[in-house]
Amino acid sequence: MTAPGTVRRTVDGRVEIRFERRFAHSPAKLWQALTDPAELRAWRFPAVVELDLAPGATLYFHPTDEQRERFGVTPEPVAGRMIVADPPRLLEYTWGTETLRWELTPDGDGCRLVFRNTIGDDGAGPAVAGGWHAGLELLEAALSGRAVDWDIWQRAADLQKQYEEQS
Repeated sequence: MTAPGTVRRTVDGRVEIRFERRFAHSPAKLWQALTDPAELRAWRFPAVVELDLAPGATLYFHPTDEQRERFGVTPEPVAGRMIVADPPRLLEYTWGTETLRWELTPDGDGCRLVFRNTIGDDGAGPAVAGGWHAGLELLEAALSGRAVDWDIWQRAADLQKQYEEQS
């Protein structure tokens, strides 16, 4: 298992899920995986994103076909807003009421990623942490060209249980 993330309550009562990972890839390669629509699909980012990197731009997060089939999610997009895009170092935006912040720092021949997802629902912390944990594993596999031989939904559910035990 990769290093676990942390789930903590913020001063304003929200919940922050935080991961720190080292990738054997350049910040530019990781940035592309976080901002290019084809790359986002390759690692199964949990939405189809209309991403505009201009600060203040409106973003749209559409449910994936798999989410619609599996969960009956309606096809209406959720809006967000670009807070900052400083390639290839910092990407921060809102997705509905959530804030996602991706910080990339060169680290030897690769880079270090610090990812924070701040949410309002403290009861959802373990589920969200499990989902992002599995998603970051998919991101690493996609960047490395490795096939994934596990079901992401089952992996996220297993990880959710581990995050619940940490709470």
